[in-house]
Amino acid sequence: MAMIFLLIAVSYLIGALPFGLFIGKLAGADVRKEGSGNIGATNVSRVLGKKLGAATLCCDVLKSYLPMLAAETILANEVNADWWVAACGLAAVVGHTFPVYLKFKGGKGVATALGMFLFLSPLAVGLALVCFLVAVWFSGFVSVGSLTAATVLPLFLWLSGSPLTTVIVCLPVVALIWLKHHENIARLWRGEEKSWRKKD
Repeated sequence: MAMIFLLIAVSYLIGALPFGLFIGKLAGADVRKEGSGNIGATNVSRVLGKKLGAATLCCDVLKSYLPMLAAETILANEVNADWWVAACGLAAVVGHTFPVYLKFKGGKGVATALGMFLFLSPLAVGLALVCFLVAVWFSGFVSVGSLTAATVLPLFLWLSGSPLTTVIVCLPVVALIWLKHHENIARLWRGEEKSWRKKD
């Protein structure tokens, strides 16, 4: 049991690594002070370009994927291993959204959640990606796409054969993503959210 809690703690600490901030610093910018002020891939892309945004995206995805891979290997013979592996993914997402290194002010968790869901079911992610693209295309807002994809992912996980316990662990991830998008939701309500179709 001690090993399980150690893996969860390490997953949180890895998830808390602010790669968007690191990449921004290397490029001579503090992304917390530019664009939306978020440390995630979307803002890095907006401030520093698509290449660095893509690099941030990859790093943030791996923050959950790699700890889950390690946990699956280490806990191969553990009872309820699927549950604990998913818990490591959840811990990484919590780390990204509430990083101890940045006084618990982190990103929105979408990319790190993507890594978690990719590990659990690439098929579910593929289906959610279609929903994301459709939502973004019709709404014009990336935030709407992110919220749509996050909401349908647990359903797709269940339909793709993931254990119910794993799906249950994923529900707090969806709640976190909605929580961290509260400002976007408020801007959408006021008609002030930036559309990808419009250039500043």
